[in-house]
Amino acid sequence: MTVGWNDNTPIYRQLKERVVGMMLDGVLKAGDALPSVRQIAAEYQLNPITVSKAYQELVDENLVEKRRGIGMYVTEGASEKLLTTERERFIREEWPAMVERIRRLGLNVEQLLKASGNNAPGGSA
Repeated sequence: MTVGWNDNTPIYRQLKERVVGMMLDGVLKAGDALPSVRQIAAEYQLNPITVSKAYQELVDENLVEKRRGIGMYVTEGASEKLLTTERERFIREEWPAMVERIRRLGLNVEQLLKASGNNAPGGSA
């Protein structure tokens, strides 16, 4: 994880989102241990309570499980669950604004694919 906290969002949420990103990217897989609260707190100069709060949200969402005395571990199916919920959130919250911006700018699918280098799924490089 790289450091670069922004002032607009609580740090515990940013930390949680970084862990979620690592799960979605396959860096953290089912059964993998998360770094300890103390380790993250020391490495990023955070209050351990901040790290604990981020981890607790992951536990509350059943993405991570606490194993008493040995740490926190990514649960089975966490990546699939995250992918489903993140896709739904993207379509519900982010996509409408993007579509509106694309419409306002008068862009079309061909222009967007060309600008992205045809790196879209199913496209050719």
